[in-house]
Amino acid sequence: MTCAELIRYLSDYIDRNLDEALTAEAEAHLATCQNCHVVLNTTQKTIALYKQSGRQVIPAERRTALFARLQAALPPRADCEA
Repeated sequence: MTCAELIRYLSDYIDRNLDEALTAEAEAHLATCQNCHVVLNTTQKTIALYKQSGRQVIPAERRTALFARLQAALPPRADCEA
């Protein structure tokens, strides 16, 4: 497994949603790749911190501004009419 493949499967690996073969490949890669091990560890810690913090409410005005900026940053979709 390459680093790019591990990153592609990282969420499923963390959630234990990979089949046995992919799990074994991921674990073999993680055993030899310090960079991917750091990415996994950091991602797991980020998830744990998010869960500990509880649900945060974004004020409506800020939420609207955030979604507008996200929408503006996305490229137009071919299947949508502009």
